Formats: sequence, structure tokens, C-alpha cells
Amino acid sequence: MRKTMKESIQSTVQDMLNSDLKTSFSKKDFNEMGIEFSEIRISSEEIKAIRKKTKLSQAVFARLLNVSPSSVRQWEQGKRIPTGSTKVLLDLINKSPHILDYRINS
Repeated sequence: MRKTMKESIQSTVQDMLNSDLKTSFSKKDFNEMGIEFSEIRISSEEIKAIRKKTKLSQAVFARLLNVSPSSVRQWEQGKRIPTGSTKVLLDLINKSPHILDYRINS
């Protein structure tokens, strides 16, 4: 495939994803098109800062993330690191601290 065509396809698919259009691409499809998802790296200090930005205790923050308070404590102490979808969720909360407010009943 010509480089310009590949770049055009990559751009179109990325625009589709950014526009929340439903797609049925597999990981292999994305790899073949050269589309990569950025790796989320998050430090213990960043996790603590995210939690403080939300103004929640470790226990409430853990409940919001559907993890144990021990997990949050260990992440903040650097003893463990979050994985998978939890890293994505932390990244989303960092970008938009009130994204999960709907889960808290007043």
C-alpha cells in the first residue's frame, strides 16, 4: 500500500474513533493500518494527585473505582500499579475529575 494511502486510511479511522463512531476493527486491523493506542503511564504521585483533585478519601475513591481501599493505598505508596481499564479510568478522571460524579448518590 502506498504511504499516502496508508496515512489517509489511518487518519480516517482515527477520525472515526475520535467521533465515537462504532467500528468493528480488530487489534490486527489497527496494527496493519499503523494505528497505535498510547500507553498510559501513571505514577504513585499522580494517582494521589488525581484522588486529591476529586476531594475524596481513599475509601470513597476506591469505591468509585470499584477496587479495594488497599489497592488505592498501595498505588499511592508505589507498592503496586494499576493495570488495564483502571489505568484508563484514572486517566479519564485526571482529565475530567467529575466524570464519575453520577455514581455518587447525594
